[in-house]
Amino acid sequence: MTEKLSYSIDEAVTVTGICRSRLYVEISTGRLRMVKCGRRSTILAKDLQAWLASLPQSGSKSAA
Repeated sequence: MTEKLSYSIDEAVTVTGICRSRLYVEISTGRLRMVKCGRRSTILAKDLQAWLASLPQSGSKSAA
């Protein structure tokens, strides 16, 4: 089976378990990149993986 190169928002919700409203917040703030192909919005798999990797680890304290 080939690996997906991009995900729709609904697919990204399914594979990450993160709600669609949070994904849209991350997109609107520029932390997660979404690209357009015609009318279709998609998140590249590499961008989704990079965003997930950039999230803080559980129990870690962020600098204020």
